[in-house]
Amino acid sequence: MAHLRYTVNCNHMVNSGEGFPAFVAFTKEADRLGYDYLRLLDHVVGFDSDLHPEIAKTPYTNKSAFQEVFTLMSYLSAVTSRIGFVTGVLGLPQRQTALVAKQAAQVDLMSGGRLILGVGIGYNSVEFQAMQASFADRAARIEEQIDLLRAFWALPAVSADGRWHRFTDVNVNPLPSRRSIPIWMGAGRQAQPVPPQKVLYRIGRMADGFMPLFRIHEATGELEPDAIAALDYIQRIRRDAGREDTPFDLEIGLYPHGKAESHVLDEIDYLGSIGVTHIHVRFPDEPLAAQLDFIRGFTSIRDTYEGKNG
Repeated sequence: MAHLRYTVNCNHMVNSGEGFPAFVAFTKEADRLGYDYLRLLDHVVGFDSDLHPEIAKTPYTNKSAFQEVFTLMSYLSAVTSRIGFVTGVLGLPQRQTALVAKQAAQVDLMSGGRLILGVGIGYNSVEFQAMQASFADRAARIEEQIDLLRAFWALPAVSADGRWHRFTDVNVNPLPSRRSIPIWMGAGRQAQPVPPQKVLYRIGRMADGFMPLFRIHEATGELEPDAIAALDYIQRIRRDAGREDTPFDLEIGLYPHGKAESHVLDEIDYLGSIGVTHIHVRFPDEPLAAQLDFIRGFTSIRDTYEGKNG
């Protein structure tokens, strides 16, 4: 079983009213406690959900105080020493590809290689309109973007003659120190966590990792059968594409609040047994003080598990 890594998030703080200082305090404490990654939301604009009933229900609206994700990661990298950063997830088709390549390379350099770029196609057409981007072709566009991101991070000059990108011999400089940045893909919604097969196919063929919204079923202590089937399908696509020997990460959420330690330890063991590499530890919607208590409390469970299995 591979060594498990543990991720926490600042998601609830966009709605807590506590502002930027809460993000800093939470991140510093997570770094001190030895968490491996911090997941950070990406929404450039908010929207009034009452005026847009066509958009699926979401807790992230015009009332949410979204920190700009690349700027935030840049700052947080300077006030921490080891914790990594995962965008969860960046709405890539809304954005200019070369600009994302530049911003991500800069954050990766400033943090000493601590960035994972989690991307998705997005779900909110209102956001796309505000960003002057096409919502209809976002799935096809992201594939062209991912290929170009990897080229920008590795090559001294990049040319493109695609559907959305046409340019000759341009670059981003400086390059990330690793000449690459892992690209994970997020997909699915809470109401329908298993993405369509065409999305799973894209993940298997293109991604360095998958961050689904799958959740352990309380009665069985396992993922739902359709979630397991989705993970098996991704691995089959990876084999068919000749990618079975390349690293592939899998991040799945763990909800420990209110559960006995033995129960949580069993869930961690199960997740490791099915190939999970990163556990996204998730807690109830509470202000900063409670969030700090949550992540402090979980460290004893994490350390107990790692002591037995390390």
